[in-house]
Amino acid sequence: MKGLLQRVRGARVEVAGEIVGAVDQGLLVLVAVEPEDTRASADRLLHKLLNYRVFSDADGKMNLSLADVGGGLLLVSQFTLAADTKSGLRPSFSTAAPAALGEELFNYLLSQAKQVHGTVASGRFGADMQVHLVNDGPVTFLLQA
Repeated sequence: MKGLLQRVRGARVEVAGEIVGAVDQGLLVLVAVEPEDTRASADRLLHKLLNYRVFSDADGKMNLSLADVGGGLLLVSQFTLAADTKSGLRPSFSTAAPAALGEELFNYLLSQAKQVHGTVASGRFGADMQVHLVNDGPVTFLLQA
């Protein structure tokens, strides 16, 4: 399971002009599920997302986590993040999980996040989404679980 974590000052997801998820300061995470992923993969990714130290402390060092700052978590499914881009000029999606597994594990990740973190929002699985964000830093990391 991959999560492209972006520290944001604010982010929102729109579907057909309607805002379906939004956060203020926090993390926007694009999530890709791969065929070998399980609920344990989702649990590991969630642990990293909540505890990865990407927010600045009083000395300006990245020493604080999302849990420490109480920021929002916006999860957005993005199967293209799992693409194989090693050869050629067209991505292969054979490395992405089938839609049913992707949806199951994304929804599991989302439900677990809502149980343990204050502000959690999401996009809509499989929808054509427009993602708006103000990347803070910019700070972006690719996490794998």
